[in-house]
Amino acid sequence: MKIWVDADACPNLIKTVLFRVVQKKQLFMVLVANQAIAVPPSKYIQMIRVAGGFDVADDYILKHLQAGDLLITGDIPFAAKAIERQCFVINPRGEVYDPENIGEKLAMRHFMEEMRNNGLVSGGQGAMAAKDVQNFANALDRFLSRQAAHAAKQQAGVLK
Repeated sequence: MKIWVDADACPNLIKTVLFRVVQKKQLFMVLVANQAIAVPPSKYIQMIRVAGGFDVADDYILKHLQAGDLLITGDIPFAAKAIERQCFVINPRGEVYDPENIGEKLAMRHFMEEMRNNGLVSGGQGAMAAKDVQNFANALDRFLSRQAAHAAKQQAGVLK
């Protein structure tokens, strides 16, 4: 399993959490962005800079995602594409997107976009708060714990 980060829009506080976790758990993580992102020196962390343009980073990630990988993104349509490929998705605020809720998330996103286009609402989510960072760290920890338990069962021959 690799952790893929849609790094252009990923808050620095979330990247810091990810840097600590992948180093501690020795997981491989790839950050993809169309601008340079500072990353700590580590054999577990790779930064890939892609050309600028609409969805260039997303397209790069989709080309390399494999079933079972984890994607960190707040981009709901991108998350839906990753879920179609049997990947796991957590947004930077700690919300898990999965096959059961992604349709509703897409519908709500389209609805809110239409509302904004018609001038009925403005703005988006508020600034990242400490609670959001904690929610993300907790969601990531729960996900990694479930993955480790699943891998242990597979090794023990309980799952096939």
